[in-house]
Amino acid sequence: MSDASQRVDAYSRELTLPWRQGISPAERVWMLPYPPGDERRMRAQVGRLDLATRQSGRSWVLHDVTDAFGRWLAHHEYAEAFVTDPTDLTSSVLEEFEAHVATGLRAELTDPGTGEDTVVALVGVGALYPFVRVSRLVQAVADDIRGRLLVLFPGRFDPAGHTYRLLDARDGFNYRALAILPTKD
Repeated sequence: MSDASQRVDAYSRELTLPWRQGISPAERVWMLPYPPGDERRMRAQVGRLDLATRQSGRSWVLHDVTDAFGRWLAHHEYAEAFVTDPTDLTSSVLEEFEAHVATGLRAELTDPGTGEDTVVALVGVGALYPFVRVSRLVQAVADDIRGRLLVLFPGRFDPAGHTYRLLDARDGFNYRALAILPTKD
């Protein structure tokens, strides 16, 4: 069985457990870490994640941010200047982009059809690097999570420090999210 299939199986097992109510927003976040080189394999498993969620009696919403930067940039009034001179992408401009991404995710999380039994799956977070930190994005929307936010996370999870490293590129961030990991046979 492939590593990607084992991760889907681990997610399916997590879905069989009852969902506790009254937990903090951070505890409503599920991280599904995988090696960055497995991005295509994990994307190929999204349909199985959806099916497992629905078979468990839960709802599924997919939110893909893969092309968020390109779409945002294409509509920005200074797009040409940013392409001509990327150093014009200052931290304040990138904060605008981060807010844009958070607003889009928040819209999914607060949609009337998204309830306490819904998994909102966030896909494509690797494409946000180096513009947006996943930790900041998750923290920005945490209070709006009604059910669970599943983050497909191309990076590493260190159980000792409970830290996540996106694309193995940045210093890890400590977050109280539940890491869904394949079991060791």
